[in-house]
This record gives sequence, structure tokens and C-alpha cells, in this order.
Amino acid sequence: MANTQPPLFPQRGAKAQYGPPISQIKSIDSNSSLAVAASAYHDHMLRQGFSEHTIKAFAGDLRLLQKYFGANAVISTLGTKELNDFLTWLLFYRGVPCSPKSYGRRVTTLKNFFGWLASVKVLAYDPAAALIHNRAKAPLPEFLNDSEVEKLLDAAERKLNDPNRPDPRPYLLVHLVLQTGIKKSECVGIALRDIDRSGKEPTVLIRYSNPRMQHKERKLAFAAELLPVLDQYLEKYQPGEYLFECTPRNLEYVLTDVSELAGLPNQVSFEMLRWTSAQRDFRDGMDHDHLRKKLGLSKITWRETSEKLAKIAGPGL
Repeated sequence: MANTQPPLFPQRGAKAQYGPPISQIKSIDSNSSLAVAASAYHDHMLRQGFSEHTIKAFAGDLRLLQKYFGANAVISTLGTKELNDFLTWLLFYRGVPCSPKSYGRRVTTLKNFFGWLASVKVLAYDPAAALIHNRAKAPLPEFLNDSEVEKLLDAAERKLNDPNRPDPRPYLLVHLVLQTGIKKSECVGIALRDIDRSGKEPTVLIRYSNPRMQHKERKLAFAAELLPVLDQYLEKYQPGEYLFECTPRNLEYVLTDVSELAGLPNQVSFEMLRWTSAQRDFRDGMDHDHLRKKLGLSKITWRETSEKLAKIAGPGL
């Protein structure tokens, strides 16, 4: 059931696949090759509803593991020492830079992959459990200060009122993301049926088609003053099912265009607008649990996010 609060939409694409345990689909044991085990783990990630980004990243990391040991390496021969040798190769001998972030993710891949093999009794123990996971400290996020926000909104308004080619899309897009703090994928997934004008404040429903993500469903309010521009946009673009019936890249171009018109030093992105929205709410005293739910974050993710917000929402920003 959706959470109604002040304020990640139907995601297009394949739904998560569910089915019997992996042992019933692909027969693997301790003598299976690394390639066979990696393929089985790929199937497992699909059925468990891992995100497309995670599946792609983990698969790439496991291909590197196969490059180092060989695709036919027997998985039971890979112990903690061998895995540490692989990590040392990544850092110093592969000949390709391995950033702290990439290194941290690859350790995570090893822990997930071998932890899963141990959990389904393919391996007698988890050789990756003892690996040291030095988490890379992410830099503070980029966001717009108040002056830059005003310049961006002014540029969007100029687009809206252009006497030759009036375009309501930049105005609608910038205001909607700043007011709700939604992600790019959520923005692209907004369905027209999920915009509700019936209440005191209009709302938009954020929901997921993946059953594992439905706990994040929520309603976000936006200013009623945006409705006339929304109507202008609907009349001009005539969308059928989704609010923005274009590719994510096209919406990025819209933000690039309006940020250049505003004369901003850096190109505005969805991520930057999301952090700007969160920073302003945090600075203005929004209840932290309220803000966490508005952003669609788990309590665990919120810990790190709130620490960053406390640093960027200081006085004078």
C-alpha cells in the first residue's frame, strides 16, 4: 500500500523473476568451473530482482575473476589467499587503474558471490568472508546554492515565456524535480494516471513494478502553482501514457540547455537537483524521517545521506 506523506515510478522493463532454488535450475557443485558458477549466480540475481546496474557490475567483476584464474578454474580451489592475490593483481599488476570505489565494489562482488555459494551448500565455507573491505569514502555531492537555483528557475521561465518558441517542458521538469527530489529513473517513469489533482495539494505517486521494491511506494506533493504549466505541457506535447515520453538522455539535454542559458558554471544533472532539493529541505528543518521517506531511502542508506546533508546544509550555503 502506498505511503501518503509530503511529500521510484513504474519502472519500465522486465520484472524480477522468481522461481525454485538455483540447484533445481542449474546443477552446480564444488567441482564446477568458475564460468558455470558465475552463470548460475547471474540467474540467481535475475530471480531475486537485483537491479540491472548491479547485475551488469557484478557480472563484469566476475569476468575479471575468470580472466585472472581462468574460466575453467574449479571454484573449490579458490580460497582466501587466492582471492587476496586477485585483489592485489587488480590494484598493482593488471595495468588498468582501479579506483577505490571500483575496488570496494569488487570486494562486495566476491563477498556476495562466494557467500551465496556457501549459503546454497555448493561450497563448504565462504572464502571471501575474511576479505578486508575498506570502503571508499565518497566525496560530498554537488548541489546548487540559492543563487544558482534562482538563475536556473529564471532561465526555465524564459523558456516558458519565449515569444517565438515557448516551451513549458524545462520549467515543469526543473520545478518538479526540485520540489520532489525524485531520481532520473523515477522522473522518466511518471505515469499520467499517477498525477492526482483532487486533494488540497496535487500529488504524484511513486511506485515500482518490481515486487521487491514496492515498500518504497509513496506519494509526493508538488505546488498547485505548477498545474497551469503542467496543462500547457500536456497540450503542447500530447503524451499518451507517461508524462515524459522521451529518453532519459533527452531530459538530460533539457537540463543542459537550461543550465547553459542560466550561465551556471557546471552542467545541471538530475542527481544535482535531487541533492539540492534534499539540502534545502534538510536546511529548512524538515523532520529527518519525513525527508528520508520523501527521498525513498532505507534507514541504512539514510545514515550516510544524512551525514552528507549535514555537511552541505551548513549556514551561509
